[in-house]
Amino acid sequence: MSADIRPFKIDIPEAELADLSRRLLATRWPDAETPDDWSQGIPLSYMQEVCQYWANDYDWRRCETLLNSWDQFQTEIDGVDIHFLHVKSPHADAMPLLITHGWPGSVLEFRHIIEPLTNPTAHGGKAEDAFHVIAPSLPGYGFSGKPTTTGWSIQRIAAAWEQLMARLGYDSYLAQGGDWGSTVTRQLGVNASNQADNACQAIHLNMVSERPDPATRDNPTDFEKKAFAAAKQYVAWDSGYSKEQSTRPQTVGYGLVDSPSGQAAWILEKFWAWTDCDGHPENSLSRDDMLDNVMLYWLPGTAASSARLYWESFGKANTDDVTIPVGCSLFPKDIFFSSRRWAEKKFHNIIHWNVPESGGHFAAAEKPVEFVEELRTCFRAVR
Repeated sequence: MSADIRPFKIDIPEAELADLSRRLLATRWPDAETPDDWSQGIPLSYMQEVCQYWANDYDWRRCETLLNSWDQFQTEIDGVDIHFLHVKSPHADAMPLLITHGWPGSVLEFRHIIEPLTNPTAHGGKAEDAFHVIAPSLPGYGFSGKPTTTGWSIQRIAAAWEQLMARLGYDSYLAQGGDWGSTVTRQLGVNASNQADNACQAIHLNMVSERPDPATRDNPTDFEKKAFAAAKQYVAWDSGYSKEQSTRPQTVGYGLVDSPSGQAAWILEKFWAWTDCDGHPENSLSRDDMLDNVMLYWLPGTAASSARLYWESFGKANTDDVTIPVGCSLFPKDIFFSSRRWAEKKFHNIIHWNVPESGGHFAAAEKPVEFVEELRTCFRAVR
């Protein structure tokens, strides 16, 4: 391992946790929503309940212990410290798997899949299914550094990930991602497709957003009609956060970095909107799991720095062809969908395509058993 890689341990001062509780108990609340549902955002009664729990009963040290139970590191790439988990498998022939989160997620999205991926024989799999898991925090997210200059686009992040894997000594690896992680991973696939000696051997995406071409737009299948409806719903009712973050990330940061209830509401609303939760986020994710994730935004104060990724990259993804193997898992409650025939216009070697019965945007957290099986099945084709 390169000497440039430094072990990292989280140790939040008690004073920061006391300040969080003080702020939560002093929250200045808005008036209640007028409809009896979530159509205007998170209901006041639920936010008050969650924040009361957060201030009085939530245990950060439990989450901190979990994070510190995994091998964590930082390394400086292109002037920014990148934080990452590097959890090695006990199985000698394990394949390195680079897995990337998005917004409003974090490396904690993978908390329930790390053990099954790294130690499959203890979780219903076979030794030949084993992975070494490398899970970096995006620049400006979690315990990664915050870029101080412009230019940290998806393309630059993908290049940084390539440097990270080389620094770790991996000259052959697989990559996976959802949300922004899907876009970063797709870019890794584009890069590998254009390199004679590509290290990234195959990719897997759990948010597939390839767009229709004119030849298929006018004669959509039932699945494609669903994709059009999902896109329409997103633009009309679900994309306000992205418009704000892609145009004024600094402005939105002031309130969120100062107010824990505001930061939590900004994130928890997406856990309601984007999970397969039947109307309530705690049907899909535990309250502690959600608050743990919020803490990775609150503690390092990343509301503005994480939002800047939208300013840098929203609507600017590389749509070049990917010729290395690609696997796609389309969980039915995700934000965006693509049909296989749309994807085949850009992905020229699809090795896995599946639509699971349930699950949403945060599939690794919502449906860890199914998610792990998707990855095992996909990557068996290239081992």
